[in-house]
Amino acid sequence: MSGHRGGIDLGGTKIQAAIVDEGGSPVGKARRETPRKGGPADVAAAMAEALRAAAADAELEVADLEGVGVGSPGVVDAEAGTVTAAKNLPGWDGAYPLADALRGELGVPVTVGNDVQVAAEAELRLGAGRRHPSFLGVFWGTGVGGAIFLDGRPWLGRGAAGELGHVVVKHDGAVCPCGRRGCMEAYAGRVSMERMARERHEAGEPTVLFDLMRKKGRDRLTSGIWARALRQQDALAAELIDQAIEAIAVAVASAINLLDIGAVVLGGGMGVRFGKTHGERLRAAMVPHLFRDDSPPQLVLAELGDLGGAIGASLLVGKGGEASLGATAGARP
Repeated sequence: MSGHRGGIDLGGTKIQAAIVDEGGSPVGKARRETPRKGGPADVAAAMAEALRAAAADAELEVADLEGVGVGSPGVVDAEAGTVTAAKNLPGWDGAYPLADALRGELGVPVTVGNDVQVAAEAELRLGAGRRHPSFLGVFWGTGVGGAIFLDGRPWLGRGAAGELGHVVVKHDGAVCPCGRRGCMEAYAGRVSMERMARERHEAGEPTVLFDLMRKKGRDRLTSGIWARALRQQDALAAELIDQAIEAIAVAVASAINLLDIGAVVLGGGMGVRFGKTHGERLRAAMVPHLFRDDSPPQLVLAELGDLGGAIGASLLVGKGGEASLGATAGARP
């Protein structure tokens, strides 16, 4: 064995694969779009393709790897290697044996964990969390997921702690992808934001969002398209981004009021992109909702960027999907 490990970050928009060395540094990477049609088997096939491409980028064979870790949305049973209720993935009804499917495709051991939890663990060990052993991880992407670390250890509760996206920010508010009303994700998740933009555009409200999407050959509003629309001073895009930031601020402040921890690590595709340009606005939006408004938490960007989820997934190799990384349900970056 080479000492190298594979990691796959499965998101609602993209599949990011990476090969990391013994020290956790990426030496190969590849990205594929997440299939919009089909079912879990089609998603698994795309994941295997991305991992093979990452191995080729590292000038390695998949057979050279010690194993592959996967960070997946939905409800993850790490011991069984199954994923259930991945609502932002096509046709994902019931439990799917993702670890077995990938093991059959790749021919190496595969361990599955929760996407947000593994990305947060990577930040704890290798990124922004090294300076903040107690922090709230906020991963803003297709959905909005959270992870809690206290004194360097994950807090999982009964298995679903950290579901920040489903903190209620408005009683009887907008319908969330989870089916409940008023969740933060209903206002801030990329899927929910796209739905609201489509509804308003179809009702006659002008926006460049969908023109930009078509020009880029996309079939969804990625974080890059939102950013381009803001640069063009698109009023609808600006309003929906502002609404998302306010919803995140309310939910994060509520969590900080409960936990009283001193740092928030902001990651995910939307979080990394807009944290750079809107971080100060997010900090300011939190303050009115903080009980200790004289001592707000530090807001820091995830340092591992787009590869953080895949690097975190690689940390699962050799752990057998232990509960500290694998048991929770989370968001979809």
